[in-house]
Amino acid sequence: MKFRAICSLISRARVPLTMVALLSAGSLGGCAADPQPAIPLDPIGPSVLTRRGVSLSGAEFGSAVPGVFGADYTYPTHAEVDYYVGKGMTIMRIPFRWERVQPTLSGPFDETELARLDDIVSYTLAVGSGVLLDPHNYARYDDVLIGYATVTAADFADFWGKLADHYKDNTKIDFGLMNEPHSDDASVAGAQKLRTEDWVAAANGAIQAIRATGALNLITVSGNGWDTASGWNDTWYGSPNGNQLLNIVDPADNFAFEAHQYMDSDGSGTSGTCVASNTGSTRLTAFTAWLRGNKRHGFLGEFGGGPNETCLAAIDDMLTHIDTYADVYLGWTWWGAGPWWGPNYIFTVEPNATTGADQPQMGVLVQHL
Repeated sequence: MKFRAICSLISRARVPLTMVALLSAGSLGGCAADPQPAIPLDPIGPSVLTRRGVSLSGAEFGSAVPGVFGADYTYPTHAEVDYYVGKGMTIMRIPFRWERVQPTLSGPFDETELARLDDIVSYTLAVGSGVLLDPHNYARYDDVLIGYATVTAADFADFWGKLADHYKDNTKIDFGLMNEPHSDDASVAGAQKLRTEDWVAAANGAIQAIRATGALNLITVSGNGWDTASGWNDTWYGSPNGNQLLNIVDPADNFAFEAHQYMDSDGSGTSGTCVASNTGSTRLTAFTAWLRGNKRHGFLGEFGGGPNETCLAAIDDMLTHIDTYADVYLGWTWWGAGPWWGPNYIFTVEPNATTGADQPQMGVLVQHL
């Protein structure tokens, strides 16, 4: 999920704030108005689009770390998993906090917290769905960037080596290395800068640690700059993901690039208003072209739109784009679901607590299952 300010257009002063609402559907997540590249015509292989589901929030909630279970954070319920599997979804993305599972860097895992994660993972697998594990930390541990000061790339590799060793026996569990790596707001004193090159090095270290356990599970690798698909080739966050992530190395060659994309004016996922009905496909075009052109696979780990006519059309347009390019996309997970969002969250697809009725967005999602 995004909690950022207006991104590159405004931070780089290309347009005044009053122009944000006028950004066209062709803008790159509200961060540029460059023409979209043509997508290479030749498919890279047969359809790989097998993972379609939701992010089940709760375990990443709360600013207190470790916090109090049941007060500061929670885990998804079995009933929620049943609901989404019943709709035909085949993967549940489970966000959680690294610090809660591993309270000390490079230390042992907390057995109680790991048991909570085990419970939802085991149940999800038992009812026929896959799982995508998602340390929802923005490339941080206790708000310190990986590779900055006290948090090292070796610490990150240690975490993933231990987690992979714990879950390696079931290849229906996918390993999402990290949610939305990004730098701090540069206007804040003491801001930390995440270089794309450093993120790639940390990701490669984690991949090596995973494979050293013998795990063959799929790994998803996010990009720098909030992992935004439309900004995959941008430079506002540093060296473009489109250049640097070609240096990812996986000995098992079983990985995909995870990107996120929202359809509000600045692409932040903080508004339920979508720019236009074709914003979904427009903002994915550059990422799709990069995937097909480099013969790589991708995964849309987060996307969302409000329960209004324009957004419902934009959601359908985005998923139709993914269906069209099923040779490069492994799948998608909607943001969001989970027991604590409540009925007023703009992107929730939790059924109405009183009537049990589906949310409007679910009516679109099921058409693409």
